[in-house]
Amino acid sequence: MSTTLGSDPQSSALDEETARAEVYGLLATLYYAPPTADVLAQIRVAATEAPAAGGFLQEPWQALVAAARTGTDAALRDEYNTLFMGMGKPEVYLFASHYLSGFLNEKPLAALRGDLARMGLARDDGMSETEDHIAYLCEVMRYLIAGDDVAVANLTAQRKFFADHLQPWILAMCDAVIAHPKASFYAVLAEFTRAFASVETQGFDMLA
Repeated sequence: MSTTLGSDPQSSALDEETARAEVYGLLATLYYAPPTADVLAQIRVAATEAPAAGGFLQEPWQALVAAARTGTDAALRDEYNTLFMGMGKPEVYLFASHYLSGFLNEKPLAALRGDLARMGLARDDGMSETEDHIAYLCEVMRYLIAGDDVAVANLTAQRKFFADHLQPWILAMCDAVIAHPKASFYAVLAEFTRAFASVETQGFDMLA
C-alpha cells in the first residue's frame, strides 16, 4: 500500500490517513472471511512501489502481493478455512480474549464492549463473530481514521483504541499465524500485519 506524496503538507497528511484507513480495511476483509475472487484480483494488480524507496512497509507489501499472485483463489480460500474455521476450535485464534486471558468471551471482551458503547459503536447484527475478532477491531480503527464524526473519529481516539485493544496482543496473533506449518499466504499477511502494527505503534508513540 502506498500514498502519493505531493508538495502540499496538508495533502500529504490526508493521503497518509487515507492509506492507513485502506490498510485497516484490507486487513479486516482478509481476516474476517476467506478472500473473494474480487479482493484477490485487486491485490494481484496493486502497485508495489512506494513513493520513496526503502519505505518500511514496501517489502512486506510486495511479499503479500506476490503471495496473492502465486496462490490460486481456491488454495487461498482453503488455507483460510484450515487455519481459522476448524471444527470445534480453529488452528489459530483471531480473538483478543484468547491471547490476553487464554479464554474466549472473557474480561477483555467486556472492556472492549464498554469502550465501543461509549463511542456509540455496536456490532452489526449480521456479524457472527464477537467484537474482539481482529477483523472487527481493524474495522473500528478504519472508522476512527476515516469516519465523519470528529467527536469520535479522531487521532486521540485512534491512539487509545489501538493501545487498549490491539497493541497488547496483535503481535502474538501474528506469531501464531506465522508459526503454523499450514500457513502460506496468511503467514505473509501476518508478516505484513506485524510490520504495519509496528509502524502504527511508532507513530502513536511519537504523539506521547
